[in-house]
Amino acid sequence: MSEKSTQKLPSLPLEEWEKSKITLHLFLQIVGKVKLALMPPKNHWWNITFRVSSKGLTTGPIPFQNGQGNFTIEFDLLKHVIQINTSTGGVRKFEIMYGLTVSKFYSLLLDQLLQLNISVKIKNPSPYDMGIEGTFSSLTRHYHYDPNYVQKYYKVLLWVDNIFKAFECEYKGKSSPVQLFWHHMDLVVTRFSGKKADNSGMSTTSDKEAYSHENISFGFWAGDEKQREPAFYSYTWPNPEGLETNPLSPNEAKWIDNNGSPMALLHYHDLINKDNPSQELKQFLNSAYSAGIKSAGWDTTSF
Repeated sequence: MSEKSTQKLPSLPLEEWEKSKITLHLFLQIVGKVKLALMPPKNHWWNITFRVSSKGLTTGPIPFQNGQGNFTIEFDLLKHVIQINTSTGGVRKFEIMYGLTVSKFYSLLLDQLLQLNISVKIKNPSPYDMGIEGTFSSLTRHYHYDPNYVQKYYKVLLWVDNIFKAFECEYKGKSSPVQLFWHHMDLVVTRFSGKKADNSGMSTTSDKEAYSHENISFGFWAGDEKQREPAFYSYTWPNPEGLETNPLSPNEAKWIDNNGSPMALLHYHDLINKDNPSQELKQFLNSAYSAGIKSAGWDTTSF
């Protein structure tokens, strides 16, 4: 029996839910900045990301009470609820719905946290790298939330997360967890060669930390103002000469220019009607990885 006969992946055209996606992205950034404010630092910013859960997306445990307790914030994308749970038994929740502005979400979240004796000071309460001006508390024009498309998005995330995790487990060297970075709302897994990289050309502290070591990164994002449809991608850092001359699989995959460096790209909608989209995605991941290690000269025999 083929995968196609047992599982139908949903279509996710960006233009049909873009306003909802932007609103959800802003919600994620707010919760992400709560985690950023309270988590101890970790290399490559793995301390601030979300993980895919059986309900949606979760922060995982965040310390509070001077490290004597922790709490989690979970986006339940099946029932469209934000739920906060503490290690002391505290629970707070509120619904996500059409009409809930970013400003209201921000005030509700902070109020619920205060009710649980969790005090958070967000250093920069503004959207990050989204081209949206203003603080979260002032954003009233973003209130779109389509539960049907959000559930479709979650279904895709769950599928991708499972494949990325299996791919991660095949690697014997240092690898990141599969995680969703809230700054660009992409689900990512990264493999490392074990060698430091020259990141002296990076302009920000955050980029210097993220790209401190040689890596090949693989991700999925639902599209944005530049990439107008959901897609999978991979890039090798530092960019090795001749990377884009290597073949990619399946046939629909291609190399594109990404800010002056080649990036492997495979559109999500090129997979959903395949007999076995999971196998096709695995082919893409493996071909991009092979292109990276070949061009960059990684010594994988030591793994």
